[in-house]
Amino acid sequence: MDTWLLKAAVSGDSNELKKMVSQDPNFNLLGTTPQGSTCLHISSIFGHEEFFKEVLARNESLLSRVNSYGETPLIVSVKSGHISLATTLLEKYKERKLSEVILNSDINGDTALHHAIRHGHKNLALQLIKTEPNLSQRVNNYNESPMYIAVMRGFVDVFRQLWESDRSSHKGPYDDNALHAALRNANIEAIMKKRPELAKEKNKSGHTPIQYAVDRNQTSVISKMLQHDLSLGYLVNGNHEGNPLLVSAASRGHVDVATEIIKHCPDAPYQNRAGLTILHQAVLEGHIKYVEFILQNRQLDKLINMHDAYGKTALHYAVKNCNPKMVRALLDHQDIDVRIYDSEGTPAFWELVDAKDSAKSLNWVCYK
Repeated sequence: MDTWLLKAAVSGDSNELKKMVSQDPNFNLLGTTPQGSTCLHISSIFGHEEFFKEVLARNESLLSRVNSYGETPLIVSVKSGHISLATTLLEKYKERKLSEVILNSDINGDTALHHAIRHGHKNLALQLIKTEPNLSQRVNNYNESPMYIAVMRGFVDVFRQLWESDRSSHKGPYDDNALHAALRNANIEAIMKKRPELAKEKNKSGHTPIQYAVDRNQTSVISKMLQHDLSLGYLVNGNHEGNPLLVSAASRGHVDVATEIIKHCPDAPYQNRAGLTILHQAVLEGHIKYVEFILQNRQLDKLINMHDAYGKTALHYAVKNCNPKMVRALLDHQDIDVRIYDSEGTPAFWELVDAKDSAKSLNWVCYK
């Protein structure tokens, strides 16, 4: 690119451009910087609309040129935050039926719509969707769809405009979907109604959206999801542990979450692939309130003496962990059986042998 042209594009000096062209009608407007940027790209960085119009009046082919970053002038203007210029450009692309240019993505796979949403330009995003609906289908190199980004940012108007099209993508990174993202702002109703299948999709960790809600202690979200689809309460994590929702809640001590799940799904699964029940898990993690919740719930009495894969009951682990409060809570239950052996023939109180150093420092005045 000629130095004078570059300087004029940076400053937005349209008079200098007119002067150069009048002196040399064959002046090359197609020159580029080492990064492949034309004078339109450069002027888009600074938002010089008058300069832009002067260039286009002389060579419209520059509208579709991309630089080494894969950016069209439209993408550059959006990324640079020049919304008025981006709007002007969008109208020109529309007038000239240059849909393929509007759909263009940069080297990261981001379209102008991705950038508009990510940078918070909601009105421009809505205009882009209206002008070129197929933008809603584009997913970038990080598996982010415009819908996913809109939900993550909490842009409800943009999200609604996107999901009106059945063809719009809902994909997100790590195989998350828009419903996984919606949990961050509890905006789930629209997605659950429009695309209920997303509620059962697992990401690369084997997590469904409701699993994330359990981990984050989002009781109200869980309630809404179960009201829409009771079967979600019976889902099991797809990772190697195969934790049902109640076990996940137990590992974090989320009593309110467990209460909500049992209210909707009284026979929800309570044991993982290793045989650990929610009582085992709560004892292992030291969540006394969760243990008390189980012990006080008659429908969960069956867990009191249940074995895991090693034949151990919750009492075995409470004693082994030297937790007098936990042991006392278990012993106070009317159905506790202190004589149960594990797979090695060890009763619960023998667990103190392996934990004698820790046990010596505790006051074990908790047995009847």
